[in-house]
Amino acid sequence: MNAAQIIRIAALIDRVNAGVGRAASWCALAIVLLGFAVVLLRYVLGLGSIWLQESILYAHAALFLLAAAWTLKEGGHVRVDVFYASASPRVRAWIDLIGALLLLLPFCIAIMWFSWPYVARSWAIFERSRETSGLPLVFALKTLIPLFALLLALQGLSQAIKAIAMLTMLRIGRRQAARAAR
Repeated sequence: MNAAQIIRIAALIDRVNAGVGRAASWCALAIVLLGFAVVLLRYVLGLGSIWLQESILYAHAALFLLAAAWTLKEGGHVRVDVFYASASPRVRAWIDLIGALLLLLPFCIAIMWFSWPYVARSWAIFERSRETSGLPLVFALKTLIPLFALLLALQGLSQAIKAIAMLTMLRIGRRQAARAAR
């Protein structure tokens, strides 16, 4: 695989995570509308709905778990900008590369490793809500945990590829500048 193909893979990962994130962002609207419906039903009509309340929980989980990789792609995660904000492009690329390889990817692998048995048990029994009138999709909700880790790991891989590409371009640029100065 050549460098251009690897960069295309990073771009594909970025597009997939952006698409998933944009789709998940609709959960924010669902949370507001469902919350409004719960309040309206409760205080105007005197009715309660467990499945409606659980739907808010599911939408909230989907929003945060599925949009996390997109947020990373867009630079929306909390970052300690003490060094990063004033750093050169080279230093930023190194921080991104080391952060992705030594912090983010091991974290994602650990989440996948430890969540897999939890999710598998839930699927084995098609786990449903403990509430009688609750949603029968707890197993689907729990599936979002390893999916979150997978999407975040892929985005970390994309960030690492882009950081390596930046470091390579900067090294080539320095070589060309040195040759031109001779």
